[in-house]
Amino acid sequence: MVATVAIVGRPNVGKSTLFNRLVGKRLALVDDRPGVTRDRREGRAKLGDLTFTVVDTAGLEESDADSLTGRMRAQTEEAVKAADLVLFMIDARAGVTPLDQHFSQFLRGFSTPVTLVANKAEGRAGDAGLYDAFSLGHGEPVALSAEHGEGLADLFDALDEAFRGIGIDTAPADVEADEAVVEVDVSDDDEGTEPTIDPKKPLRVAIVGRPNAGKSTLINEMIGEERLLTGPEAGITRDSISVDWSWKGRNIKLFDTAGIRRKARVQEKLEKLSVADALRAIRFAEVVVVLLDAMKPFERQDLSIADLVAREGRAVVIAVNKWDLVEEPQPVLKELRTECERLLPQLRGVPLVPISGMTGKGIDKLMKAVSDAYEVWNRRVSTAKLNRWLEVSTAQHPPPAVSGRRIRLRYMTQAKARPPHFVAFCSRPESLPDAYTRYMVNGLRDAFNLPGIPVRLTLRKGDNPYASKKKKRS
Repeated sequence: MVATVAIVGRPNVGKSTLFNRLVGKRLALVDDRPGVTRDRREGRAKLGDLTFTVVDTAGLEESDADSLTGRMRAQTEEAVKAADLVLFMIDARAGVTPLDQHFSQFLRGFSTPVTLVANKAEGRAGDAGLYDAFSLGHGEPVALSAEHGEGLADLFDALDEAFRGIGIDTAPADVEADEAVVEVDVSDDDEGTEPTIDPKKPLRVAIVGRPNAGKSTLINEMIGEERLLTGPEAGITRDSISVDWSWKGRNIKLFDTAGIRRKARVQEKLEKLSVADALRAIRFAEVVVVLLDAMKPFERQDLSIADLVAREGRAVVIAVNKWDLVEEPQPVLKELRTECERLLPQLRGVPLVPISGMTGKGIDKLMKAVSDAYEVWNRRVSTAKLNRWLEVSTAQHPPPAVSGRRIRLRYMTQAKARPPHFVAFCSRPESLPDAYTRYMVNGLRDAFNLPGIPVRLTLRKGDNPYASKKKKRS
């Protein structure tokens, strides 16, 4: 059994800094301003020979239940209920505040055991607050500095003792690393064979789009619980949060991301960090769902996001959210598909699925499109089939003659999958027009059924077997 430890406390006491320290990576966004963290975020932590799941939470604040901070507090309460142990963190330099006292009493309403942590205790500035922490009645506080890594040995002793006290085995467990941050090997198998798709390995799916497109609402509806913070305010999500889910027996890891605005509008440091986190989620995903708002589809930023995903080489599915608000679905859907083909020629044939994140309508169709796109993304084509296609294709539409000399395409093979990457050898690759390259890419899509995914085509010059002889003669 792997223990779950939730880090809670008022805003700006260093919860996310400790979270990053324990997981060994900069997963959670950290900034000087309070209230950066909103959703609860999980990660695999290792401290000495202790391995456990650590949960970063939003800062506890007193507010109305319907407000944004009230909904953030509700998320923290759920994390406390689900945890085996709570690390209640205070700021040793600020001392015990009335808010600390209030939430100390609040935690007594739960059956989850509490370990008190006094952060920012480096130097003498935190001594007074450290001694003051005894007044909270949660036992001896653990003095540490999450930013500088001081006091972790004391934290290890406190966690080890707490785990033994609640009957959790402290032996190290063989757990997988957090897939949100560990680079995954997407190298391909030997040419001519299909890549092995392990059905037990979670399929990584990132949901991206403009702010307020309904990404968090969609994921909550998928998993059947209010796991992610939602509301009418735009830009609620800041961190990229991963959620495990199972669809028809298939393990899925969903990534909720912050809304991506136009680069010129992103001025604040915190939003830049959120967008960078979203872009990282795209890079580590296998399939990316680009979520559009049915009331404002295919805006300029939507097209920029889809093009970014294509350039990253991910499999793409376009979902049109808020479809329950569309009055004439069939004509609108037909028009949207036409617009999609016109505006995104680099993703010709990309699946476009109407859905409603609020009601759950269309989620099965969306996941079927995700599964199909993943299979196409992994597809390999044998060299023999490619060269038969190349022979027919060039016979029907020969490459143009440049400076009176015909360009010869001699040979083609697939170098990689995920996405499919083809290499064509020709006599003068630098002279082949871009229009003919596009003709070849579109031909590959049609001939080998590669719709809606990025297709790479590299031109190389073949070795001239007579080059050495010419040098000898001269």
